[in-house]
Amino acid sequence: MADIFREIDEEVRRDKAAALWKKYGNLLIGLAVAAVVAVAAWQVWLYREQQASQAVGARLEEALRASRDNRGAEAESILLELSANAPAGYRQIARFRLAAETGKRDPAAGATAFDALANDGALDQLYRDLARLRAGMLRVDLAPYAEIRTALEPLATPQGVWRHSAREFLGIAALKANLFEDAGRWFDAIVTDPQSPQVLRQRTDLYLALVRGGAVETKN
Repeated sequence: MADIFREIDEEVRRDKAAALWKKYGNLLIGLAVAAVVAVAAWQVWLYREQQASQAVGARLEEALRASRDNRGAEAESILLELSANAPAGYRQIARFRLAAETGKRDPAAGATAFDALANDGALDQLYRDLARLRAGMLRVDLAPYAEIRTALEPLATPQGVWRHSAREFLGIAALKANLFEDAGRWFDAIVTDPQSPQVLRQRTDLYLALVRGGAVETKN
């Protein structure tokens, strides 16, 4: 008797399965096909992205090579193209490199280009601060110490990621303005920071020698 009930139960299940398949079979097939198509499309997209990335990377390397070979106009032309049309990551790199390349030719224009990056709310704060640092570095020979201090001092805090370079250029700007007390303070901050790079400490020893020497008087 138990076998008969088992067979009836299995028959009912088969009938239900057949009915469900008849009702939803095409939908299930469609979903399976859609899943396969989606995976295939994803693979194609990844391949194309990889190909495009390789092409953009090669173009960026071409710009860097032109810069190293003192072909500034060519480097700027390529970087301008990439900063407008490259994928987001490469576009950001191109914008920074273009600003730097412009600064080699025209420090004021380069600083302005870095200002635009520093004020771009779409960029991460880390990169905006880097742009602010680069703008200040370019203005050391162009602007008074007070302006350089306003721009770079917020980056020179003990927790600042870019504090080492900010302190160095604040010290240089103060030194150029014959503000030896300010210069000494910035250079001392480098020396007393245990995380200051060794090569920076070596440069700072030279800066401090200049600070101790005081102003150099010239006779007409």
